[in-house]
Amino acid sequence: MSTNQQVSSSSLSKNDLSQTITDRFDVLLSQSSIQQALSFIEADSENTLQEQIAITAIPAPSFQEDERGRDYKRRLEELGLVDVTIDEEGNVFGRRPGVGDGPVLFVSSHLDTVFPAGTDTVARERDGRYYAPGISDNGRGLAGVLAILRALNHAGIQTQGDLIFGATVGEEGVGDLRGAKAFFRHHADIDGFISIEPGEPSRTTYLATGSRRYRVTYQGKGGHSYGDFGIPSAIHALGRAIAMIAEVKVPADPKTTFTVGEISGGTSVNTIAATATMLVDMRSSSQEELARLEEQVLQLIEQAAVLENERWGARDIQVHVERIGDRPGGAQSADAPIVQASLAASLALGDDAILDDAASTDSNVPISLRIPAVTLGGGGISGGLHTLEEFFDPTDAHKGIQKIFLTVVGLVGVADVVDAILPKRV
Repeated sequence: MSTNQQVSSSSLSKNDLSQTITDRFDVLLSQSSIQQALSFIEADSENTLQEQIAITAIPAPSFQEDERGRDYKRRLEELGLVDVTIDEEGNVFGRRPGVGDGPVLFVSSHLDTVFPAGTDTVARERDGRYYAPGISDNGRGLAGVLAILRALNHAGIQTQGDLIFGATVGEEGVGDLRGAKAFFRHHADIDGFISIEPGEPSRTTYLATGSRRYRVTYQGKGGHSYGDFGIPSAIHALGRAIAMIAEVKVPADPKTTFTVGEISGGTSVNTIAATATMLVDMRSSSQEELARLEEQVLQLIEQAAVLENERWGARDIQVHVERIGDRPGGAQSADAPIVQASLAASLALGDDAILDDAASTDSNVPISLRIPAVTLGGGGISGGLHTLEEFFDPTDAHKGIQKIFLTVVGLVGVADVVDAILPKRV
């Protein structure tokens, strides 16, 4: 499969996967320590849920994750990680050393939520569901990281490679993946990455949707709609830009999209607008297509100002363009060991193995750097994401943690049992 091919959700069988990798999971499942860990995860499910609720109760809007970060650092330290650190960006992480010359895998979730300061994030139970802003995204992921670490400790599993467990800041919206960008900028020794997000355990996200976001402001003199008629309007320039952007042609594969998501400007119905602003979002899983779209849209934005000025024989309208979001995209082969391991872990546990559509998560950053990465679902049933009615249903939620746990130990290997599936990059 080409690394540039967009793959829609598809379910795979054992015959579609590397036999070498599926054989290693057969060996892992034959080990009493692995079975002990899997059983522990199920028995520990209520504890994981309570930890999820407790973490969610600590507000953590993007750029305001400090309190939750300090709490998470304490939890990592209590589980025995070494060198637990809060870095300059606010990321929290520590290391569980392996026993040999194996790969280094970072298992992470994100600390931040989309909800502003002052939002009530205390969970309330109704009919078996737990409602709270951020309870699924990403309270579940944060609790999942800790649950996997507890299972490793409980079963006394010694991995071949090192494991880094932690959490990043700034994954949501305006955070622009700042935590993941900072982490990988300063850690060149990472051989693979797993991001835990809400979702089904059967699904593996391995393609990264990149995005560019801009704030575009047109400015002019403005004036009275009657008395000053004949001077350029910032809103008219904005309208020209929107109309031209709407006619842009983009490929369906790789999926590439654009939208003007927000507009503002003007002062009254009888005023020639002095200012008008729009927010533009562009996305693609292909860096090349995203760059092509970005160049075309930026040219149209400039052209709109020229056309509005030419219409009235003036030079009043100026345009200011500010990039406010830059999420790198990219792709990797479905045959990559980290992808195959995730799919094989699903099948080994009797679940479906589904290659999911491209998405935008912390995994975007390592994928763009050609570091193997997948985003996996923490289990349970999630709903109302990014709304005040967000909920988490813990039915069979342990299955998500079990799948990620098995993927992790397969990737880094278990001492004296199986070698690591994940290759060392250096």
